[in-house]
Amino acid sequence: MKRIGFILIGLCAVLSMSAQMVEPVKWSGEQVGDSVRLTATIDKGWHMTLISLGEEMIGEEFEDTYFVTLAEAVPVRYNACDDRMCTAPEIWEYKSNSASGLTSNSDNGPTSSSERGLWMIFLLGLLGGFMAIFTPCVWPIIPMTVSFFLKKGGGAKDAILYGLSIVIIYVGLGLLITVIFGASALNALSTNAIVNLFFFALLVVFALSFFGLFEITLPDSWSTALDSKARSLTAQRSHFSQLSGLTSIFLMAFTLVIVSFSCTGPIIGTLLVEAAGKSLLAPALGMLGFAIALALPFALFAMFPEWMKQLPKSGDWMKSFKVTLAFIELALSLKFLSVADMAYGWGILPRWLFIALWIVCFAGLGIYLIRKSWVGKSLAIVSFAFAAYLVPGLWGAPVKAIAAFAPPMPVEEREVFADYEEGLAFAKQANKPVLLDFTGYGCVNCRKMEAYVISNDSVQKRLQNYVLITLYVDDKQDKDADGESEGNENSRLQREVYGSNAQPYYIQLSPQGEKISEPYAFSIDVDDFLEWLKY
Repeated sequence: MKRIGFILIGLCAVLSMSAQMVEPVKWSGEQVGDSVRLTATIDKGWHMTLISLGEEMIGEEFEDTYFVTLAEAVPVRYNACDDRMCTAPEIWEYKSNSASGLTSNSDNGPTSSSERGLWMIFLLGLLGGFMAIFTPCVWPIIPMTVSFFLKKGGGAKDAILYGLSIVIIYVGLGLLITVIFGASALNALSTNAIVNLFFFALLVVFALSFFGLFEITLPDSWSTALDSKARSLTAQRSHFSQLSGLTSIFLMAFTLVIVSFSCTGPIIGTLLVEAAGKSLLAPALGMLGFAIALALPFALFAMFPEWMKQLPKSGDWMKSFKVTLAFIELALSLKFLSVADMAYGWGILPRWLFIALWIVCFAGLGIYLIRKSWVGKSLAIVSFAFAAYLVPGLWGAPVKAIAAFAPPMPVEEREVFADYEEGLAFAKQANKPVLLDFTGYGCVNCRKMEAYVISNDSVQKRLQNYVLITLYVDDKQDKDADGESEGNENSRLQREVYGSNAQPYYIQLSPQGEKISEPYAFSIDVDDFLEWLKY
């Protein structure tokens, strides 16, 4: 078990990435007399669909640079596809300014959900790095490493280089995986039910390790060899001494990464799992945040060694910290089991049972912490309070705090179609408009939309006017004669007919199946969604 750690974290990093932040179309604008020429330069292998110019619906495809002359500047809505994926519709606008003529504006409005997701991954990385500092594998290394650099005589300069080396190593891992595996393959893996089962098992293994049942470490020979090489380079004195010094610092940083793996591995694994479905940059940004937080104390304590005297000694509090992380890891692992359960229709983890297991995890954490110091008792009260908050969810309460993790809320007692053609036929017969909802069992933002927007009483009242068609793009059930699952068919429908591969994705159709508004993506603004609804 000790020697499988590197394989586990490598697989976790590989399978936890996705990519939707591709930008194959670059727009520019040029004033030509009283008009504007808009130019879309399209990357090789992609083709663009121009959805609309202002209010005018276009729906034409262009393979090369596209030129259009307009009497006045208007928003351009478009998306692009290659042979593997499609981007969600985007807006580019060349705005008119009466005082200074025409000025370019590529701002698509408020920060997109993808951008917010990237910032969240970075902040989660920072949080994970700060948490890793207080683990038994990292905390004792701080005084040892600082002492090493002080004896070496480098002082603050070497400490800063050491911290930068840690950042480079972790960010390099994220970038390397992105370059090797590419965008669409990693995106497919992140929504695959089998992969979600792997994530579930991985987090359970990490949690059991934090409980102290076993330790996940890399081979001792690796860290010993690296440490020996670093010290050997440090001892060398030659005209290449500066280069040798930099190399030794980098090897020392690599040694820290390996020695601390048994504690940082579970945290990094959880971080990269959370990066799944976010964007191409998410793993690297998560690693950047993690590395900055982890490297910061080493640099600071080397600059101000007198601070070392104020550090608390290693002790029981470290064990308590690891056990706390173990309970959290167990709770998070259930999300991935739930995705696989829903995708294959096993029915082993209904919503009430999922919530019950979360209650057990946080109540158990409270029982463990209540016997500790006053800090532990305070955290125990918080944990008990959260467990109590979840209890009404056993009887159908929304418990929005875990909306991103729990199975979706059951819909109200009315017919919701899971078949596209069947739903359209019913809408035409009943002469009612359609709300088409492309979603996914593994879609975190879909669960948030359902909890904060779709379940709202005002929204539910308006939805009574629609025929609802909900299509899961990761449903592995009901394979047809060709062996294709419902999810694959729904995903292809979204890409080929509606030009998008992101979820959630809402479309309003007339009773005859024609689009009657622009699509609606992720937003938890209830008023905005109500304004978007036509009926």
